[in-house]
Amino acid sequence: MASGSPLRVAVIIGSTRVGRMCDTVGGWFAERARRRDDLAIELLDLAGYDFPGCYPQEATPSMCEFAVAIGRAEAFVVVTPEYNRSFPASLKQAIDFAYDEWQAKPVGFVAYGSGSTGFYAVEHLRTVFGALHAVTMPDWVGIDLLGADVDEGRPRDADDRLRAVAALLDQLTWWGRVLRDGRREHPYVS
Repeated sequence: MASGSPLRVAVIIGSTRVGRMCDTVGGWFAERARRRDDLAIELLDLAGYDFPGCYPQEATPSMCEFAVAIGRAEAFVVVTPEYNRSFPASLKQAIDFAYDEWQAKPVGFVAYGSGSTGFYAVEHLRTVFGALHAVTMPDWVGIDLLGADVDEGRPRDADDRLRAVAALLDQLTWWGRVLRDGRREHPYVS
């Protein structure tokens, strides 16, 4: 793939709960990211995969499909709620279904909570992705669903929020291009 081609970014909707807001928040973010010509955005909604309740001896078709989608992406944005000061178990399970596919790729975060902006979820995810040899972005987007700049779970385009989206996408794009070129020139060895 040429260095100048759009970066393939998977936006991962990380909650599968009934009544979740993750798909709303993730859709809002993806709309903003799709405004950039240098990115090709694909939504991966964990609710659309039939993941097993237990880790099986052999990977299921859904596990394989998810790992292929992760392998195809060159960068990621994980959209996650903060539940009990961390991220959902469904997201951890999905992350664990892939391994090599995450390596030497950048990961950004959009997090939200009710009364929080998802800080603890993001910090826990940084640890997980670091163990998978992924590079996490310093800037992230945090949304308090109880805040005045949210309308029925959908974030409003407040200036500070749009600046946070732009900063995250700028960092993700820079790292994504550098790591894409690096993987091509020097395959990653863990």
